[in-house]
Amino acid sequence: MKRILLRSGKSPYDVLSVEEALHRDVIATNSGNLIFSDAAHKILQTPDTEVVSNGIGTDLAAAAAARINEEYDAFVVPLANAFRPSFERQLNRLTRLIDKLRIPVVVLGVGAQTGVTYNPARLKPMEQSVRAFCTAVLERSSSIGVRGEFTEQYLRDMGFRDVEVIGCPSLFLYGPELDVRKRVPALGAESRIAVNGSHSAVQKQGLERIIGRAHARYPNLRFIGQNLSDARQLHWRDLTDPNSQVTAMPTHPDHPMYREDKVRVYVDPVTWIDDLRGFDFSFGSRIHGNIAALLAGTPATVLCGDSRTLELCRYFEIPHQRLDKAAKDPEAADPARLYEEADLGGLVGNHRERFDRFVGFLDKNGLRNTFTHGDGGAAFEERLRSLSFPPGIRPWNDTDLASLSSRFGWLHTQIGELAQDNAKLRKELARSRKAQAASPAPAASVYRRARRVVGRPLRRALQSGKQ
Repeated sequence: MKRILLRSGKSPYDVLSVEEALHRDVIATNSGNLIFSDAAHKILQTPDTEVVSNGIGTDLAAAAAARINEEYDAFVVPLANAFRPSFERQLNRLTRLIDKLRIPVVVLGVGAQTGVTYNPARLKPMEQSVRAFCTAVLERSSSIGVRGEFTEQYLRDMGFRDVEVIGCPSLFLYGPELDVRKRVPALGAESRIAVNGSHSAVQKQGLERIIGRAHARYPNLRFIGQNLSDARQLHWRDLTDPNSQVTAMPTHPDHPMYREDKVRVYVDPVTWIDDLRGFDFSFGSRIHGNIAALLAGTPATVLCGDSRTLELCRYFEIPHQRLDKAAKDPEAADPARLYEEADLGGLVGNHRERFDRFVGFLDKNGLRNTFTHGDGGAAFEERLRSLSFPPGIRPWNDTDLASLSSRFGWLHTQIGELAQDNAKLRKELARSRKAQAASPAPAASVYRRARRVVGRPLRRALQSGKQ
């Protein structure tokens, strides 16, 4: 049995309460991460391959390398926009671990992030970190898989040649099949529409006006957030994160969509995708928010605000528009118009070709997949369906007993665990003090004894010389 260590926030089979998921941050600050890590888990799980989640941070310390070398046959690293300044510290940490590994290391779908014009200037200060990471990976694999055209050119300009555009594993959750179709001829006032977006898109790129207009026109509009801060605002009304300053975000308690219960955040892809099956359309600036809709068979259009979304949309032929242009003409970004203009032909029609290219990348790097070497993911799906995952997180507008009991029940458990830990630490401290009191004081070193003898006279002599 081959064992693969997968960089992911949690195993797809881990069922956690909402409180525990938020406390542990299993989404690694963004629930979109679980969309592609769960897909990678399913794809790589075969009858002769066990896939183990590393929990993102728990197995990334360089000190864990010896154990990883001993217990695993490969380390697979699905990434999104890892080549960005705000991720440089984590990237360097990952590089230090990889440098100590003797097993193959395979990167799936890494991307560089800049603006929609593909100008890489903002990435120049972190070039050394990117170079070190790619060098470490390519010493342990045949090639590195990137999201799209911009990242490919960015790495080639640095001199790397073993670079392959493979997109993101998320859209291969169902292998060579991707069934997305328009189920209604046109959208109307009663259509169920999902919208998504980041804080920066809402605050700085004009998405606020687009969402506000759609909210006024479509009563069944629902906003789906992805950030950890979004989830904590919904579940705890926690406004301590800097993101809470963006009151135009529908996940903020002051927003009308929050008060109307028209906001959700998911901590498990399976419930996220299942809920989107009941929608007619999805749009917004979040790439994985819209990929979740496509996996549900629901048409989607991405409003691209940066290179990471744009290059992925171009590669997969996902319907898209540039957000900066759409913000100038909100009428053009009306869901009904976006739906009408969405061409799904290339997305669906060329999916198998892209899947074959992805499988070729896995083969080249010695990784088997469930669609070629297994049951096509049937066992994975059956196991998921046997589990009971929490529903999407809703805004905390209720004061009923059921709404309060789960939250305060979890807090009570945490207090109990902290009390036990505190009692244990007190006992250990008392034993340590008792042992110190019983043991004789250590004899002073020769140096310290000599210093006591000559130190004071020497200081007096030096002081008198200054007078």
